Amino acid sequence: MTLAYFDCFSGISGDMTLGALVHLGVPLSRLQSSIAELPLEGFALQAHTVRRNGIEAIRVEVQTAPTQEHRTFAQIKTLIEKSPLPETVKTTSLAIFERLAEAEGKVHGCAKESVHFHEVGGLDAIVDIVGACLGLAHLGVETIIASPLPMGGGFVACAHGLLPVPAPAVVELLKGAPVYGGNLQEELVTPTGAAILAGTGAEFKAMPPLRIRRTGYGAGARERSGPPNLLRILIGDPLTEPDVAPEKLVLVESCIDDMNPEIFSYIMETLFEDGALDVYWVPVQMKKNRPGTLVNVLCAPEHREAVVRRILTETTSLGVRFHDVRRTALVREIVEVASEYGKVQVKKVFGIDGGVRLVPEYEVCRGIARERNLPLHQVYAAILRSLPPHA
Repeated sequence: MTLAYFDCFSGISGDMTLGALVHLGVPLSRLQSSIAELPLEGFALQAHTVRRNGIEAIRVEVQTAPTQEHRTFAQIKTLIEKSPLPETVKTTSLAIFERLAEAEGKVHGCAKESVHFHEVGGLDAIVDIVGACLGLAHLGVETIIASPLPMGGGFVACAHGLLPVPAPAVVELLKGAPVYGGNLQEELVTPTGAAILAGTGAEFKAMPPLRIRRTGYGAGARERSGPPNLLRILIGDPLTEPDVAPEKLVLVESCIDDMNPEIFSYIMETLFEDGALDVYWVPVQMKKNRPGTLVNVLCAPEHREAVVRRILTETTSLGVRFHDVRRTALVREIVEVASEYGKVQVKKVFGIDGGVRLVPEYEVCRGIARERNLPLHQVYAAILRSLPPHA
């Protein structure tokens, strides 16, 4: 399944979406000719390479006549339904326009069929939306996930005068989606951009585990000194549950009932030095009802010999068992976060559902507790308080 992740760190608009899709390899000529079959006249698509904060991106502009017809939703619906566009492109385009018409109709107090799309550029909106659907279909995108959206601030001029940012239609379109304000006093999410995400059924969450194939950057019209005015789209294959860090491992076992218990601690340390991934003891009742300890060691196949040798030379065991096992592990990595103890390492864990969580590392907390003569639980609590709410 092909997944597109919309990384909207600087918002989203229709032209930014087209730019990112062209950067991903969608031919501009195909978009131009396919949209013209609606039929639509009086427009042209132009694309050129730009740089935003040193990042190469594609800027797509829709050239239209100074004056253009502002169609209603009913007219646009008829136009698309009677076109020779692929059925999937028709369906998705109509779903986007319907969501946009419903939002605009609610804001302006009119039925969606009679909504005039002058607020989103008329012909521009048709080209942006149909072009986005054509591009997604060309790339074979089946699932869209988007990051939380920065909404910006200030005011934007429209046919009705100044409107607050985010525009009222954007607020309607993004009901239920995770959003945040930010410091930029400008429009970051346009109605067309919000409608593309809402109408395609995009799910809003952190980037899920995926195998990235391609990345495209689409540039907006503004150039600024702050965050680059770009939309990033990543195309890849989602990592399903069986694909998350699959591993072939070996489980080594031995039962021990006649060894000095003090030696177990030393054995555990040395087994980890030998490459063990996990070591644990299980109390068991052995033959003649003697209490004993089941030694379990999980390791990679290449470390099996060292683990077996360690058990047979350092313990009283007369033999070991081992067999192959499979383990599915969540993807994780070590990252640094700021805390009251300075920068500390924590584990970043990526869940199967796309969620991310940060977990304090025991050895790090232990080291701080020893160094500062603090209770271990106090160190854990302090690091947990310093973790960002959205990893």
